[in-house]
Amino acid sequence: MSNLFFQSLSVNREDKQKIFGHNSLVIWLTGLSGAGKTTIAKSLVKKLHDEKINTQLLDGDNTRLGVNKDLGFSEADRNENLRRVAEISKLFIEAGNVVVSAFITPMNAQRQMIREIIGSHDYFEVFVNCTIEECESRDVKGLYKKARAGEILNFTGINAPFENPDFSDLTVNSKDLTVEESVEQIYQLILEKLKI
Repeated sequence: MSNLFFQSLSVNREDKQKIFGHNSLVIWLTGLSGAGKTTIAKSLVKKLHDEKINTQLLDGDNTRLGVNKDLGFSEADRNENLRRVAEISKLFIEAGNVVVSAFITPMNAQRQMIREIIGSHDYFEVFVNCTIEECESRDVKGLYKKARAGEILNFTGINAPFENPDFSDLTVNSKDLTVEESVEQIYQLILEKLKI
């Protein structure tokens, strides 16, 4: 590490934000599998795109199929998965993007690590709150059924813990709200942050 030197950029984040006409930001959606994080994230990205806001969506499954495909689901690997995604998110905001990241992120310590990597000013956390019973009844990917049968170990909410956030910038209850209502709540709260 002693032979590494941070390289300053000739075109910085502020220059890129001026071209795009908005500030960059990371919107991090946390919640149980099946709570609706990815569905809300995709709809939010579409809304932001329609408003001419430069976006990038990062999703747990997609990153594990690519940049994080070497990681398993041990506690150490889960932490590394989230650390890498936080660093990737930070690179995207340096490029002037609004990043929407949808990851279970089950532990408060992990969320705090992410907030510290990205920086509190650039981080907006959304807790997609949904009961384990509702998530399990949805079971879109059939993962809860596999976890209950013992086919998946360390599955969050079944045989691995999920801590409700000590603090989030916003909580949306995905059982009671439509996707559109959830997206609108997020959108209204980030508008001021996006203004240059």
